Amino acid sequence: MAEYQLLGPVQMLEEGRPVDLGPPQRHTVIAALLVDAGRLVTTERLIERVWGDRSPQHARTSLYSHIARIRGLVGAKSVGDRRGAEGLCTSGPVLSRRPGGYLLDVPTDRIDLHRYRLMVERAGAPGRTDHERVALLREALHRWHGEPLAGLPGTWAARTRETWRQQHVDTVMAWGRAELSVGNPTPVITVLPDLVAEHPLAEQLTAVLMRALHVTGRSAEALSWFEALRQRLADALGTDPGGELRRLHQAILRDEPDACAPMPEPVTAGAAARRGPAQLPPCVSRFTGRAAELTGLFGHLGGRRTGSEPSAVLISGTPGVGKTALAVSWAHQAREAYPDGQLYVNLRGYDTRPPVAPTEALAGLLSALGVPGQEMPPAEDDRAARYRSELSGRSMLIVLDNASSVEQVRPLLPGTPNCAVIVTSRDSLPGLVAVHGAHRLVLDLLPEPDAIALLRALIGSRVDAEPRAAAALTQFCARLPLALRVAAELALNRPDTPLSDLVPELADHRRRLDLLDAGGDPRAAVRAVFFWSYRGLPSEAARVFRLLGTHPGPDFDVRAAAALADADTSRTAHVLETLARAHLIQRTGSGRYCMHELLRAYARWLADHEDGEAAQGSARTRMFDHYLTGAAAAVDALYPAERHRRPAVSCYRGHLPPSRDETAAREWLDRERLVLLSVARHARDNGSPGVTDRLAAILYSYLCDGGHVTESLVIHSDVLAGAREMKDEAAEAGALTDLGVVHR
Repeated sequence: MAEYQLLGPVQMLEEGRPVDLGPPQRHTVIAALLVDAGRLVTTERLIERVWGDRSPQHARTSLYSHIARIRGLVGAKSVGDRRGAEGLCTSGPVLSRRPGGYLLDVPTDRIDLHRYRLMVERAGAPGRTDHERVALLREALHRWHGEPLAGLPGTWAARTRETWRQQHVDTVMAWGRAELSVGNPTPVITVLPDLVAEHPLAEQLTAVLMRALHVTGRSAEALSWFEALRQRLADALGTDPGGELRRLHQAILRDEPDACAPMPEPVTAGAAARRGPAQLPPCVSRFTGRAAELTGLFGHLGGRRTGSEPSAVLISGTPGVGKTALAVSWAHQAREAYPDGQLYVNLRGYDTRPPVAPTEALAGLLSALGVPGQEMPPAEDDRAARYRSELSGRSMLIVLDNASSVEQVRPLLPGTPNCAVIVTSRDSLPGLVAVHGAHRLVLDLLPEPDAIALLRALIGSRVDAEPRAAAALTQFCARLPLALRVAAELALNRPDTPLSDLVPELADHRRRLDLLDAGGDPRAAVRAVFFWSYRGLPSEAARVFRLLGTHPGPDFDVRAAAALADADTSRTAHVLETLARAHLIQRTGSGRYCMHELLRAYARWLADHEDGEAAQGSARTRMFDHYLTGAAAAVDALYPAERHRRPAVSCYRGHLPPSRDETAAREWLDRERLVLLSVARHARDNGSPGVTDRLAAILYSYLCDGGHVTESLVIHSDVLAGAREMKDEAAEAGALTDLGVVHR
């Protein structure tokens, strides 16, 4: 008779041997049916479980195909399961179509998940002896085969997997209590340390372990576990252990009988589900780095919970930098400190679907808090008031993800100091900080060691085998977690291809965004994720963003951006602040900005599609003129006696730095030195070798005088290369002469 396994890899076993279920998607379909075996599962729910909210147009057709194959499998293997009392086969198919959906008629005692749950429920039933409870819980734990739904992709599988893991933790605690009740602490001491390490702030787990250690005569070790937990709680949340654990600690110190008293009745999975909403989405797989940010979140949220106002942290940053991943990862680590539950809302501020209105978000939150539909106030203000009333006196963690504005968030803020709020947004939301006192955490790109570590976690030893190629991949992905994950997927799909073969493909900025397309997934494709931020820009800011993609330097100031945009500096400064607030560019200092390479590539791609070559050419010409004018004016202030040896440059638009003062002129040149070198190379590569030639001549004395002889050699080499490409013999001769001067 066939058996079915969900608490581990999804399998159908015939006489103990796995049956080939087909492709991974079919595994998800059969798992979605087995979870609700014996009950109708609607077609819409099946599609949502298999494809999530990104179901393709052909989802129903694909589902019908999978159902047909599964019907053949379970029908062939389950005949013996469906015999009546006289040994005859019962009528009707095992997997049948019903109005609105499908029903899988498989006995639940053939499914490990349902046997597991049955054992836990029986163990918690009134009247059970301690020995009966231990036997049932041991049987339940025996059914757990590792990671549930192992290998299944998708949001439903991840969410379900996380829920079952939490229920399993409750089961292990119940088993530990039961073993202690029958005087068998040894297996508890063996199993629980690893579980405590996975849940370092879980007081109940530590309490069970401490009792087990104490009754075996290892009281000092039990006290050390308490001290370790006390320190973790103090560092992470600014709190002390709860009353029950403190009383246990004192009882062990005094060797009182209470320390060896029987443990309370076990908590069943059903009781655990009634403790409060647990809406956190699953953690991103192989979350890497961000140690300082996680510590900061514990400090700002944990340490302020005793104040008079709710704690709030705003996590902002560029698209794809991992704001949601950080928020959810921290929330899972800290949820033990919020015993009344966790609420989560995706506000869809930057999404393929319209943003969630506050009224709609409040309806979902109130429903999660137990407010029935007939009691739901119709008006937004009334719902917000009821929401605050429901939260009053509760200690809850609230994650408001992907917000686009303060107005979207404000009605969702609690009014009780026992609650903590994390808001994530691509916008800096200054009103949330100024008016509501939120602490802003700006999430930067991953440091290179963490970026390498993430690649290693995703693709394994190939990173260490090709360290240079791995480092190059992190740079071409701008150390952006989303891009790194997509690049890792590319590498995994080419298991026999060296990483070094992928590097030149990503080096081409024209192909880079296509390669990081993630199979067209709108939530993972780098170009699509950037678009959600770009589409919300005012038209003027969108145009400036596109043109900034043509700027070749490591950073730029307001005057350079104004030259590109052909606008006045005051207006341009306002536009740049708009872009910085949307995290499409980043402030690097007073009046200076930059954009990482993937955003630059995206801006170039947009400019190619929306502005055309003529507009980009005009912008480049204005940028060249700006830097030529600025460099000439600054060098003239430093070396006025050599002015006659430098090419004449006409003034551009008055976008000049303060250059009459030698100190200001040198400061400007020092700030712009790397930019000017980049502009010279960019001019040569884009058909303007004359600009490179003039910059080389203008900057020669400054570069040599400042000890930058190598850079002078580089820029003159660019002049030489440009002259040869243009077949300009006179220019080539001049460049060779300059190179000779440099060598002397």
